[in-house]
Amino acid sequence: MGRIGFLEVVVVMGVLLLIFGVGRLPKVAKSIAESIKEFRKGLSKDDQNKV
Repeated sequence: MGRIGFLEVVVVMGVLLLIFGVGRLPKVAKSIAESIKEFRKGLSKDDQNKV
């Protein structure tokens, strides 16, 4: 029950297309990816400082 299926992914992508539009979607995805990358960097720096 905890897994995400193909149909759920398609529905989410459809909603995102409706909200952001085709032109802005790549920019939004890039922004989210960069945010996740920076968050992971911050976590790894915190782990290094604790040791």
